[in-house]
Amino acid sequence: MDWNTSDKQALVRAVLALKTPNEARRFLRDLMTESEIEEFAKRLTAAIMLSDNIPYSTIEKATGLSSTTVARVSKWLGGAEGGYRTVISRLHHRNSVPAGNGLH
Repeated sequence: MDWNTSDKQALVRAVLALKTPNEARRFLRDLMTESEIEEFAKRLTAAIMLSDNIPYSTIEKATGLSSTTVARVSKWLGGAEGGYRTVISRLHHRNSVPAGNGLH
C-alpha cells in the first residue's frame, strides 16, 4: 500500500490529532458505518486473543469472525508492520495503570 498519498497522510494525521476516547469514538463513527466499527473491533479482539494464545476455534465463537478472518488477523499480528503488536502492547501497559487514567 502506498501511504504517501495526500489522502492517506491526512487520515494518519487525523488519527494522531485525536486526544480523548470521546473524540476517537465520534471520529470513528463519522468515518465508518456501525458494521465496519463492529468488524474492526472484533478483529482487534481476535488479535488480543491470538496474542494470548487462545485457539482459533474459541476466537471464532467469541467474535463471530470466520476462520479466514482470524487467520488473516494472525498473519498481520505476526507481520512486519507490527501495528497490532504496538497497540496491544500499549493497551496492556495502560491496563496496568491505576484507575483514573481517563480511558473510561
